[in-house]
Amino acid sequence: MIVFYYIIICTYIATMIALFIGYQKVLSFKSFKSESHSPQTKFSVIIPFRNEADNLPVLISSISELNYSFLLFEIIFIDDGSEDNSVQLIKDFFNKQQHLEIDFQLISNQHVSNSPKKDAISLAIKIAKHPWIITTDADCILPVNWLNTFDLFIQKNNPNMVVGPVNYQKENNLINSYQQFDNYSLQATTIGSFGFHSPLLSNGANLAYKKEEFKLVDGFSGNDHLASGDDIFLLEKFVHKDTNKIRFVKSVGALVTTKAENSWKDIIKQRIRWASKTSKQKNRASIGLGALVFITNFMILLLIYLSFVYPSYAFHLAIILALKLIIDGFLMNNHARSFNLKFNVYSFLLCEFIYPFITVIVVLGSLFGAYTWKNRTFKK
Repeated sequence: MIVFYYIIICTYIATMIALFIGYQKVLSFKSFKSESHSPQTKFSVIIPFRNEADNLPVLISSISELNYSFLLFEIIFIDDGSEDNSVQLIKDFFNKQQHLEIDFQLISNQHVSNSPKKDAISLAIKIAKHPWIITTDADCILPVNWLNTFDLFIQKNNPNMVVGPVNYQKENNLINSYQQFDNYSLQATTIGSFGFHSPLLSNGANLAYKKEEFKLVDGFSGNDHLASGDDIFLLEKFVHKDTNKIRFVKSVGALVTTKAENSWKDIIKQRIRWASKTSKQKNRASIGLGALVFITNFMILLLIYLSFVYPSYAFHLAIILALKLIIDGFLMNNHARSFNLKFNVYSFLLCEFIYPFITVIVVLGSLFGAYTWKNRTFKK
């Protein structure tokens, strides 16, 4: 059985090395230079929301500070049945800031499927004025050169879809640190897969695509019975159509920050929602990677148990833990340096010991029953 454990950890290490190689293949993209850059791309920015009164002021403030011609983009807010004063907050801000001349619309969602968010995005795309759609979430903060960076990247690469980087807003506590490192891992995996022209992941908090291409792949049709996955399933459709026209903008100028969850319970609920769509994905590499990560972490928990029952296992546990710590730290630190983010070794070590427990709980939780999202319950 020990041999099997070493085969698993060696497979894990080989996979992480491959992702690192892929990561390095995706060239960093510098933010635009104002003296040589003439913006051309017209964007329709789509933002679904539900009960986001605590987060919307910060998002709207970042929108007002975007360094991009107001003539080249519009904002479409879609209210998904908010029960707080989210709608009034948006109206009040834009009514008071009319001098900004930002083109915005505020509409109400129309539920036609089991996925309120997909319904919201689809509805907004129907009325969108511009050829490029870019989505983000109501709990995000947009960098000042967000649209400028996407515009220049689109001009230089002529893609059909552009996946952008996401990071969590920094707070000094363990819950936030865990989510930061978990996100480093997800982002490194995402970018690494792009290096081999086999995209595995995307994030709807920072995702752009051509409106016409969205229509050509028939939007969210075929997966709108699943509440989540507006990003992953759409990515799969674009990959199936033409994987060479999907790019990752590896740039600090495009880095969107999003709000972290406030409790371990909320983290687990969020991860269960994410994991619940894995079995519905068509990308075997993505499913295989998820299975490998789960098996590796389950193996570590099993070795911890066996080490108490059979002390001789402690030696093998120490070796396997050390190998995983080294490869995970190497991959995550590389990502942090690429985006000028902090990497605290002590926080990383603590989070690495928590990760196997969270991973196993989340995977098992995603296999059974329902999950909650925005105070609504959805079946798996």
